[in-house]
Amino acid sequence: MIDKEERIICVHTAKGTTHDFRLFQESNLPLMPCTCAYVDLGYLGIAKEHSHCQIPYKASKLHPLSDEQKKKNRQKARARICVEHVNAKIKTFQILTQKYRNRRKRFNLRFNLICGLINFDRGFAVEYK
Repeated sequence: MIDKEERIICVHTAKGTTHDFRLFQESNLPLMPCTCAYVDLGYLGIAKEHSHCQIPYKASKLHPLSDEQKKKNRQKARARICVEHVNAKIKTFQILTQKYRNRRKRFNLRFNLICGLINFDRGFAVEYK
């Protein structure tokens, strides 16, 4: 989960390959009703669980998108591009793309450390008092 400042605020992982929406459901993340969630088409059922979400329109062979729907999809994609930039940063570490060969216990720790490094690199250092 990423906030408005493009800072990674929450990470949830699962063993093996898991669909994005299933991972969201299993995480039980408390989303406030007023929070706007910008998601992609991998989260098609999220409107039933969270009413305030921005999901693009889906085209099909029999029902192509109208020009207005395409325009709205572009606007939603512009708002969502920061998420894709953070995903690209995470993928440079190869922890999600290659087989993890260490102890499974330490996977979440290492993934959280990588996310912390990314936040630090982007200028979101935590100040301790």
